[in-house]
Amino acid sequence: MEETLKKKLAKDPNGLETYEYIANNIDQIDQILPELVDNIISVDRSGQFIISTARYLHAINQEKYASTIDTLIKAAIVKDREHRYLGDLIAGIWGDDYRDRATELCQSDDNFRRIYKRLYPTSII
Repeated sequence: MEETLKKKLAKDPNGLETYEYIANNIDQIDQILPELVDNIISVDRSGQFIISTARYLHAINQEKYASTIDTLIKAAIVKDREHRYLGDLIAGIWGDDYRDRATELCQSDDNFRRIYKRLYPTSII
């Protein structure tokens, strides 16, 4: 990543600027995407833009960005302590019918299981 861009995004107060940079330059960022992800994880204290980025990359090409999405989801689980955005993440990644498939998804996907347990702590799953 160019030093000028790195300095600019390091001053990003909440992750929005980094998210916008990713969204506006998606065709040109493959080489620097890991650095952009590190930056958004560093500056986004609530997880809001981390989750938005994960959902965006999932919508663009979930297979191509699978590793990056996984990193973002893990960070979001840690950052969104108040669970304000995890509901959007779980539906955006696993579909609106995720509750119907919760048992299966909990067994096959650790990220799903971790999010589901945070959103539904009294669930017997």
